[in-house]
Amino acid sequence: MAFSFSELAVPLVGAPMAGGPSTPALAAAVSQAGGLGFVAGGYRTPQQLADDITAARAATSGPIGANLFVPQPSGADMVLLDEYAELLDPVAEHYGVELGLPRFGDDDCWPEKLEVIADLRPTVVSFTFGTPSPDDLEKLRALRILTVVTVTSAYEAGVALGHGAEALVVQGPGAGGHRGTFAPDVEPGGVTLEELLAEIRHAHGNVPLVAAGGLGTAADVAGALKRGAVAAQVGTALLLADEAGTNPTHRAALTNPEFANTTVTCAFSGRYARSLENDFTRTFNDVAPVGYPEVNHMTTPIRAAAVGMDDPHGTSLWAGTAYRTVRPAPAADVIAALAAG
Repeated sequence: MAFSFSELAVPLVGAPMAGGPSTPALAAAVSQAGGLGFVAGGYRTPQQLADDITAARAATSGPIGANLFVPQPSGADMVLLDEYAELLDPVAEHYGVELGLPRFGDDDCWPEKLEVIADLRPTVVSFTFGTPSPDDLEKLRALRILTVVTVTSAYEAGVALGHGAEALVVQGPGAGGHRGTFAPDVEPGGVTLEELLAEIRHAHGNVPLVAAGGLGTAADVAGALKRGAVAAQVGTALLLADEAGTNPTHRAALTNPEFANTTVTCAFSGRYARSLENDFTRTFNDVAPVGYPEVNHMTTPIRAAAVGMDDPHGTSLWAGTAYRTVRPAPAADVIAALAAG
């Protein structure tokens, strides 16, 4: 029988955070503390994903989840990408790098990653940026892997459930990092997480819902559970955990009073995501085109160079709206504090 969220000692899920913050050690620490830890498959090769699942599983007796980005067709406009490249050239020169090529494809190994999931059978597999095909989900369900899809609207929930998803991560607009929207050009709407949970529950019945986005305190978690979520997913709350792979520049910015706001931007990746506001977002928010992963590849050298120079104004600083509550601590302590009450 597949895993159920009711089996968790603590109704908390460590959000998969691709690009560095999620590590096998962090996933294992969350699970060992009674929650459900995730390894992030985005930007990882199939072999790296396999190694991460194996390492996380070896470090805990608890359940382990794995997350994959669902590939999508390109929506980029090459004319707009060329115009953006001209605007970015001086920034690249400032950091002593050349812009990356605006190539399409960052998860070309989708079938191979699904094979890794099928072979290693993590307890749960979740998907972001869309839903897999009904056939793919059926194959994973047959292996007793719980299948979960991230959604940001009642419509997306209906599509995911229609394809055979067994549970949903309901991501509200306060979430840090990339929006889990199926369409890359969709900005966070005005529907709150609480309203979204109610809409999806009303439309789709008693499907297990995991609440995500802007949850930074025990009161936030308790509120989500009272509204019918079976668990709360937290990511920003774990960015300063000892076991997280968050880079030093990002870590310092999260507690620096200079960074007083978050903003939703596609300037770094071509897909809407919530970051701490910095000089890069203030300069490019109004001119950056949608185009993921092309823009992501273009800005990668700039962001890497900025981190290498410890310059927080040249790189993405993903954070949700509850980032002011984040404190450095072992992941077990973070989970315990969020579960209090």
